[in-house]
Amino acid sequence: MNPVEIIVKKRDGKKLTKEEISFLIKSYVDGSLADYQMSAFAMAVYFNGLTDEETSILTFEMINSGETIDLSQISGLKIDKHSTGGVGDKTSMILAPLVASFGIPVPMMSGRGLGHTGGTLDKLESIPGFRVDLEVNEFKKILSEVGFAMMGQTKDICPADKKLYSLRDVTGTVASIPLICASIMGKKIAEGIDGLVLDVKTGSGAFIPEKSETIKLAQGLVRIGELAGKKTIALLTDMSQPLGNYVGNWLEIKECIEILQDGKGAKDLVDLTLALSGAMLLLGKKTDSISEGIELCRKKLESGEPFELFKKSVVAQGGDLSVIEKPDSYPKSKFEFDFVAEKDGFISEFNNYEIGMTAVNLGAGRMKVTDKIEPKAGMIFQKRVGSKVKKGEGIAKVFTELENSIEPAKLRLANSVVISEKQSQKSDLIQNLIDSEGIHEWNDFCK
Repeated sequence: MNPVEIIVKKRDGKKLTKEEISFLIKSYVDGSLADYQMSAFAMAVYFNGLTDEETSILTFEMINSGETIDLSQISGLKIDKHSTGGVGDKTSMILAPLVASFGIPVPMMSGRGLGHTGGTLDKLESIPGFRVDLEVNEFKKILSEVGFAMMGQTKDICPADKKLYSLRDVTGTVASIPLICASIMGKKIAEGIDGLVLDVKTGSGAFIPEKSETIKLAQGLVRIGELAGKKTIALLTDMSQPLGNYVGNWLEIKECIEILQDGKGAKDLVDLTLALSGAMLLLGKKTDSISEGIELCRKKLESGEPFELFKKSVVAQGGDLSVIEKPDSYPKSKFEFDFVAEKDGFISEFNNYEIGMTAVNLGAGRMKVTDKIEPKAGMIFQKRVGSKVKKGEGIAKVFTELENSIEPAKLRLANSVVISEKQSQKSDLIQNLIDSEGIHEWNDFCK
């Protein structure tokens, strides 16, 4: 087959065959298809999309491009959670030990920062010594002994996605529903789970900001999961402002540590973590309803037991326990400044994409695949949507090692917030639940 003809076919909006998709993926993995050709294909998909059938074929070709993990020797239903990405999105570090404390194995194959969003692996690696590049046998051993484990993709698991994931990040093709579906579900199905809870983001900090398109994404993810025999639930959640108060790799780990100790912290972060955890308990057959699961998780989180499990995982994956037990001992940033309100009023809106890109420019993310992450860079927000502010009052404290990023960050942050005379109404944090039976209102579903 001629790859150029396949690229042109999709460029012109025509449907590809299974053989054509399979050829592209196999050629990309073995190196005979160049990055620039796969970039062209990804852009063609970005503009013209894929049918449901094409997306399913692409997903399973991703899976078949490498090995899958067999977790059958570990007892219990293996349940994972995946987020489509956002700013300050750090629920994994809390819910993994929380859900595992109920005896549900939680295998997590996570990703790095993508576009304006942070990555779980980058956050975990801000813990000195923490290893995410585990071999499969080591991953399974930690999962069995601790109850949860977090790793990056190995070179042998979904290698096609591993290459394409990095390529999308630097070619403007992140926000493609078919490519997101294939990437997420390829990894999740390959990791050997029995069920999956998806946190699908909508709003200015999401890859797909428009709610109607976000619903399509959630439906596509659920459909592929069910097609693979994995019970799948998606929550549609708001990402129009940072989740929690801390943005940046180590800062987000620190916020998780604070919540893991006694269950207290930023209300939106705690509430979303409990909702996702409650759904995982339902899929793990530890409860009969999500609402019951939420209350069970709330009590468990307040007990501090999941924090002990988190510390156990840090040790198992080579991390420095001292900074977990004494977070204030972590090295301080070279530069810090206050982002302040330009006038009196109420914060009516954040442009969360701009906040995410500010974090990237401060050093918390990558502009190029080869860029190094600065773990201390980021922001601590003191105000939220709806907060009253006075001129000159702090909205966020900003940290960086890059002196030349300070003035651009001030300008970008100033353009990321709208201050109005009247207090505006916040969006619901959790808006819908989507499963194989359809779309449900969260407030109606979870009474």
